[in-house]
Amino acid sequence: MEIRVKKIDGEIREYVEIGCREEGSKVRAIVRFVKGLDGSVSGSKGDKIYEIPIVDIFYIESVDNKTFIYSSKDNYETSLKLYEFEDLLKEKSFLRISKSVILNVMKVDSIRPALNGRFMCKLTNGENVIISRKYVSEFKDFIRKKVNS
Repeated sequence: MEIRVKKIDGEIREYVEIGCREEGSKVRAIVRFVKGLDGSVSGSKGDKIYEIPIVDIFYIESVDNKTFIYSSKDNYETSLKLYEFEDLLKEKSFLRISKSVILNVMKVDSIRPALNGRFMCKLTNGENVIISRKYVSEFKDFIRKKVNS
């Protein structure tokens, strides 16, 4: 498969074009991936509200009835609950990995077993998050589907 990148004028809206003989599983996987990069969510830091691109989010965590978004640049508080993010991001590469964390799987650098059937994920920013034992099988299924699609 050949990949071409073409720079366009700043006034033209960005687009992705795929040339294929037929729309098979590889093409559908590429389309799902590209669509997963689109969008943003709102979060606040201090008295300012920011739009955080979904592609920049590493994980979302709930602590003491507050929800925080951890991005490549900073962390933000949000009024949305974890279950609302789970629903909002279900078509993207996000997965619940514990009672209090939803992870952007695209930000995982490595995975290794931890104690008591849990797994440790090292993220591309160097941070570590734990996949709790209850969510390990869902995580494995999610990865298996991504690899096979």
